[in-house]
Amino acid sequence: MKPVLISLWAIILGMSSAYAQDHSGHEDNSENAPWSQADAYFDPAEMAASRAHVLHHNGDQAFGMVMFDRAEVQMSDDEEIGVWDGSAWYGGDTDRLYLKTEGEYSFDEGELEEAEVQLLWSRAVSPYFDLQAGVRYDFEPEGRAHAVLGFQGLAPYWFEVDGAVYLSDEGDLTADLEAEYELLLTQRLILQPRLELAMSAQDIPELETGAGFTSVQAGLRLRYEIKREFAPYVGWEYHSALGDTAEYVEAAGGEKDQAYWVLGIRTWF
Repeated sequence: MKPVLISLWAIILGMSSAYAQDHSGHEDNSENAPWSQADAYFDPAEMAASRAHVLHHNGDQAFGMVMFDRAEVQMSDDEEIGVWDGSAWYGGDTDRLYLKTEGEYSFDEGELEEAEVQLLWSRAVSPYFDLQAGVRYDFEPEGRAHAVLGFQGLAPYWFEVDGAVYLSDEGDLTADLEAEYELLLTQRLILQPRLELAMSAQDIPELETGAGFTSVQAGLRLRYEIKREFAPYVGWEYHSALGDTAEYVEAAGGEKDQAYWVLGIRTWF
């Protein structure tokens, strides 16, 4: 028990020091940061033995989680859309297998407008960021497969960020970037700003997508955590098509700018 407690204290000290350095712009010159930080407080040989003990007994422990970050209805004067954004993962602290899915369902048309699934291997490359690689398949609007290279993690000032680059089986190169922040108004009432930006390296006429920045989504969601695992929310979101993509949308009779009221649930287990 003593080696475990010492090592846990070492990890807390190390991560605290690393966070202060990483998020204040100071360079960390420690050879084995952040795990060697506690050597300044404890005997280095004893710390090395404690770390080896923890890795031997707990290093291969695996666990998992399923989360729907968004399960919501978006409502405007013109349409109602069902939106889901969920993920499941299984693995340890360093390596995990992720399954992600997103999509939109038009209640007016009675059909799926967008639906995708990603299978990714995630590798922790720092205390705050994971590098991810794998495949994605779009069921709608057209069946396409993609190679995926992305990242997710915690940026300075506690912004959650998630981004990826996609290369389709048609040779199209696209990318997206998402950022969220959680502002605790109380221990259960949380305001969450969210921003998502999409890009394309070329025109994709069959998907009504132009080269450059293609769309932006920005919104606010206010949720109440009845339990940590279950939180209904309300919100507002703004969608805008950009550049040549906006011209495609307007040529097809659509509107490049839309605002939606949002009602949904965030849950995990």
